Amino acid sequence: MGNLISTFLPADLFDRTSNCVGEQAKYVWGLEKNLRVLETELHKLTRARADLKTKVEVEEQRPRTRRTNQVAGWLEDVQNLETEFTELERVRAQEMDRLCLGGLCSKNFVSSYNYGTQVVELTDRVINLKKDGEKIEVVVEKAPDGAAIELPVDHTVVGQELLLDQVWRCITDQENNRGIIGLYGIGGVGKTTLLKKVNNNFRHQQHMFDVVIWAAVSTLQDDIGKRIGFSEDRNWKEKSLQDKAVDIASILSGKKFVLLLDDIWERIDLTQLGVPLQNLNDGSKIVLTTRSAGVCDQMDAKKLEVSSLADDEAWKLFQEMIERSTLDSHTSIPELAETLARECGGLPLALKTVGRAMKSQRKVGYWKRAIHKMTTSASKFSGMKEEVFSRLKFSYDSLSTDELRSCLLYCCLYPEDYEIPKRELIDYWISEGFVYDFDDGCDFIDDLLQACLLEEEGDDHVKMHDMIREMSLWIACTVDKEEQNLLVRAGVELTKAPKVEEWDGAKRVSLMLNEIESLSEIPTCPRLVTLLLDGNLIGQITDGFFQSMSSLGVLSLRGNFYLSTLPSGISSLVSLHHLDLSSTDITGLPQELKALEKLRYLNLEYTEYLSIIPHQLISGFSKLEVLRLFACGRGGVTEEEEGNVLCDDAEPLMKELLGLKHLNVLSWSFRSSLAVQKFLKYPKLVSITQSVWVECGTYTRPPFNVLHLAYMENLQELELESCNLEEMNIDSTEEVKKLFRNGFRNLNTVVLRSCRGKDLTWLVFVQNLKQLNMQGFTMEEIISVDKLSDISEVIGSEHNFFPRLEYLTMWRRTNLKSVYPNPQPFPKLKKIQVFHCRQLKKLPLNSSSAKGRRVVMRMLYLLQDLSKNKNSKI
Repeated sequence: MGNLISTFLPADLFDRTSNCVGEQAKYVWGLEKNLRVLETELHKLTRARADLKTKVEVEEQRPRTRRTNQVAGWLEDVQNLETEFTELERVRAQEMDRLCLGGLCSKNFVSSYNYGTQVVELTDRVINLKKDGEKIEVVVEKAPDGAAIELPVDHTVVGQELLLDQVWRCITDQENNRGIIGLYGIGGVGKTTLLKKVNNNFRHQQHMFDVVIWAAVSTLQDDIGKRIGFSEDRNWKEKSLQDKAVDIASILSGKKFVLLLDDIWERIDLTQLGVPLQNLNDGSKIVLTTRSAGVCDQMDAKKLEVSSLADDEAWKLFQEMIERSTLDSHTSIPELAETLARECGGLPLALKTVGRAMKSQRKVGYWKRAIHKMTTSASKFSGMKEEVFSRLKFSYDSLSTDELRSCLLYCCLYPEDYEIPKRELIDYWISEGFVYDFDDGCDFIDDLLQACLLEEEGDDHVKMHDMIREMSLWIACTVDKEEQNLLVRAGVELTKAPKVEEWDGAKRVSLMLNEIESLSEIPTCPRLVTLLLDGNLIGQITDGFFQSMSSLGVLSLRGNFYLSTLPSGISSLVSLHHLDLSSTDITGLPQELKALEKLRYLNLEYTEYLSIIPHQLISGFSKLEVLRLFACGRGGVTEEEEGNVLCDDAEPLMKELLGLKHLNVLSWSFRSSLAVQKFLKYPKLVSITQSVWVECGTYTRPPFNVLHLAYMENLQELELESCNLEEMNIDSTEEVKKLFRNGFRNLNTVVLRSCRGKDLTWLVFVQNLKQLNMQGFTMEEIISVDKLSDISEVIGSEHNFFPRLEYLTMWRRTNLKSVYPNPQPFPKLKKIQVFHCRQLKKLPLNSSSAKGRRVVMRMLYLLQDLSKNKNSKI
């Protein structure tokens, strides 16, 4: 046999194998058997892989866990072996044919020998890899990024790397017995940025903490409660400070936590807020920022100073703010730019704002004037705060228009660290005459963001850096007092309004977010044009309070829940053009409002007990442009009152509004399907409606058909509460196509509370949906598999139904089992919150759903017992 084989094999191959003919048989003549062995061993490996993946997926549901690198690598190796096997299978038939037709031919034998060798070698690797998998005992480890929520931070700031490392060591060094760390330094030096970097380090570095909490002092207790899960509970929001403290302590006492406190001005008794300081003995840490080293001492903190940047670091940061082409435009500009950077005093905030103001200035004379202005203005002041303000003021002065400067100063009417809603801010700017319309206001916000004078908080809010706010107040109350003259006491826990003498000469007054219960004194302030009283406890306003405010143009009483009636003296406000009574307990609008002939903006949203509006009152506001009636009149109707009813039959009011030539923004409330049908008869009203609230009863017949609202072309926000929703039934393929082309064209926010129905498949037609909030449902599925299949037949199975969804919240959906039948791509997804949905087994997500994006997921009581349900995937 050996001689026979030698006549067909090359000499060198025969020499290598002449002593082992059985070895050749193993690779060639035993090929079919070897392939069967490989298949068997590979099946064993893939079953082992499936068991391990199931175990890993169950373990990964636990807080702050992720699969180990060993597990990830092993799973990847299995995948690679499967790929190699697929390649062998691809040529299997060809190799078996060669063996049968000419196995002893030199050429065929060599090919079969090589192929057989690969089969045996792959079989050995499969067996060994399976053994390696059996040795894996630990499948998950603590994830480095689960304890903290990523915060936006300006990555252009330089010069803090060494201090960041020092702070990190202080936090993670378990031998360090100082539980409180204090970062102190002057305003604008970068303390908040450093603290944000510390927070984000918990996303990327290994640590042993259970939860990291970021909190601003002005909202400290609420921030802590929100981070550990209490904020979603409406009852918790109404609890006393003491009860909240008990709740917070009960959670944090069992955790190893890090509390990050930004902008401390004085000693805080953290124990009263519920922070268990005894946990500091077990390794928990508190890191605070303050402008005062003395505060660090009062808090018994280890002090670390945040210093100004050195000249080289300051120059590096300044260059990042300026366009390269600007520095290259003239040989003198780089030297002038370095000089201007030094004049910023090493303050990152000043370097950013001044740099942004100069980023595209290519004239040498402009740079020289800027240096002169910075030098002379800083020398006028001896106090550190004023010197900082004078540097920041350069950026204010560099804004392109007076209107833009006024818009910036307006933001300081809000409390410190307040997240300002963009829409609300622009509404004020329009009423003050700073901007023309909403789009114009958006452009102004972009300009202020680009100048680093505002910071963006998500898509819908902006915020002022505390130093920019203080600088703005300094300009308005000191530098430009004659023109501006603001009285701002926002968010400082006032229980009484300022004394009347403090109001003298004031042009704008903000007493927002205090605890003022009444306005009993009568101030004299004929120059007053803006009065913001939002978020107080005002229940009574004396009749003469408004008598000397004939110039008042903007009045906001929003959020004063105890306010049920307006004083008759409101008729004195003959110049008023912006009135906000939203979220008050107003029961009726007085006839005296007829005197407000200049009114252009009227907000009555969430006035639950306002059910009647006097006949012809609204139509008398001939200049009215904006009328908001969202969630208005929910408390029923008092029989003895007369006027336009804001529930089932609001048609008389609808007809009144038709006569308002300037009305261009409307929000509305419906209490029945009939009311919706009546409203749809008035195309003018339909075309200007931006928000709709519907509450028609969970057992009301006929049920409410949401698709009746589909063609309201400017509808942006829809809230359905306690509604019996009609089952979606679309027979025509043309109607499906029409809904996708034109239905819910601008709708981006949908909120559903305590509604009944079979499913919510109509949501797939909301192609611009950004926010979806669902609470208190009884239905088992959101998107029906059968209905979705019918729709997909018309639109196409590859259609992405939620291409713009950013926020998804599901709350108390006890029967909910399915959101969507299959994993979907969510290219814009930012946050998912799931609370008390015990039957929900999986979300419509997989590893590719939000590819390349960081998604925040918050879940509470998601599954009854996830550890026993190995098929659960989230």
